Amino acid sequence: MSQVITGEKEYFQGIPKIQFEGKESDNPFAFKYYDENKVVAGKTLKEHFRFAVAYWHSFCGVGGDPFGPGTKVFPWAEKSDPYAQAKDKMDAAFEFMTKIGAPFYCFHDFDLIDEGDSHSENEKRLQFITDYALEKQKASGVKLLWGTANLFSHPRFMNGAGTNPDFSVVAHAGAQLKNALDATIKLNGENYVFWGGREGYMSLLNTNVKAELDHLARLLHMAKDYARSQGFKGNFFIEPKPMEPTKHQYDFDAATVIGFLREYDLIDDFKLNLEVNHATLAQHTMQHEMQIAANAGLLGSMDANRGDYQNGWDTDQFPTNLNELTEMMLVFLEVGGLQGGGINFDAKLRRNSTDLDDLFHAHIGGMDAFARALITADAILTKSSYSEFKANRYASFQSENGQKFEKGELSLQTLAQISHEMGAPAQISGKQEMIENIINQYL
Repeated sequence: MSQVITGEKEYFQGIPKIQFEGKESDNPFAFKYYDENKVVAGKTLKEHFRFAVAYWHSFCGVGGDPFGPGTKVFPWAEKSDPYAQAKDKMDAAFEFMTKIGAPFYCFHDFDLIDEGDSHSENEKRLQFITDYALEKQKASGVKLLWGTANLFSHPRFMNGAGTNPDFSVVAHAGAQLKNALDATIKLNGENYVFWGGREGYMSLLNTNVKAELDHLARLLHMAKDYARSQGFKGNFFIEPKPMEPTKHQYDFDAATVIGFLREYDLIDDFKLNLEVNHATLAQHTMQHEMQIAANAGLLGSMDANRGDYQNGWDTDQFPTNLNELTEMMLVFLEVGGLQGGGINFDAKLRRNSTDLDDLFHAHIGGMDAFARALITADAILTKSSYSEFKANRYASFQSENGQKFEKGELSLQTLAQISHEMGAPAQISGKQEMIENIINQYL
């Protein structure tokens, strides 16, 4: 991106394009660690991260929570005409993205423009706003990382979309999904995400779980086949989430989704879009979810945020925990990064952060935190004893019998005989505290 893109009105007045100034800078509108051209582990930071801005939180979310309405008043939401308002919002979005230096963005269909009262009206509205988005993308160089459909907010989806017990709702979801795929393909989106916001159930008393899973898989196959027939070459991502709003989500965590993809023969076209706050709601760490996905070759993309340790819901705060991020970046580098996706800031300003410049502070902080964590993780991997210790912990499997075990060349009887010959195993420390100290040493 060579220039800032504004519409007829400049929404973020007085804020220039954000530059890298280094950690000694006191400028709150400058990067301290994110130098997009800095090379780490063979790639620039820009290439590693492929940062994206979430259209829904940054330009649609007004700060509401379960206990009260929104606190933010956006100047791009003043017009009552949905077409005019959508253009204003897109002007603000591309101004922000070019000023912050994010190369990508992500959206749900009705983030771009308000939903109409019929399929034909929705098609017309999406056609209008995607025409405008194409102009903005061409002028700015900002690309679409992925699109998706909001199949969870409208009351019709109270019992799910693809898993709804009412076929008419499933059909409606299919029509909306087709429109969202068309919009994504039109905008040269690199990927498409499925987030099953209400694909789950509250009670088995009124639920046929097998039928619902079968129906969800059928809809995903239909979507995949349609998109491929339209020339879409990108990845399809599924985003795991364990709870909230439904009690039993069908996409609980990475392992659950991988099992679903294998069972329903979707594994060749789908990867995972993992979210940090969803990982912690599932009682996992994000690094665990990343490793499980990577083991299956399905670590596709990431929604960057964090939860609150005292709150039991999806707070979607901007990521600032350096220790947590560094452990994530260790996995990130060890497995070779993401496959096809990027790092989307699926994070929202706090309810009491009400100024427009707060959006800059939040993204600057998140991008700096990821950069600092990746630089730190690379130093740990290349300069410390971390990698050597981890490898040595499994060195016994490099022995003759250890190799035979890994290759499946031993029977249980032979394994038992080897144990008798070896005698009682010695106790070997995992050195957990030592490793934690190494992390802290390099932070």
